[in-house]
Amino acid sequence: MKLLVSFSRKKVSEPIIAMVVRETGVLINVERARIEPSEGKVLIDVPDESARTVCERMRELGAAVEVLEHAVMHDDDECVDCGACVSVCPQEVFSFDEEWKLTLDQSRCVLCGRCVQACPHGALTVQR
Repeated sequence: MKLLVSFSRKKVSEPIIAMVVRETGVLINVERARIEPSEGKVLIDVPDESARTVCERMRELGAAVEVLEHAVMHDDDECVDCGACVSVCPQEVFSFDEEWKLTLDQSRCVLCGRCVQACPHGALTVQR
């Protein structure tokens, strides 16, 4: 399960992710991170069965946690299956099925937003 973790200025210098891994034993995959002196945002992936434990512990340590059910939102009515998103996605979230209809693998998305910028019909949005 993907979790978007935000840290305040006070918490950005603390090793919250490392502490959660050590305390819970849950392995956390950091997929994307932006850390600055005033704030931090990290996209992590954890096993579904451990998501609740990780969320609770991170919140106890002062981080804000948002569960991402659908990282990329796809509007079927706007999409013309042009493939612009396929070519720019670094994580291979998008592909075509046998009938050349666009398909998405939500679990691969790292919220980079390249697909949104590339879509000529505005059929894609990224959850932030």
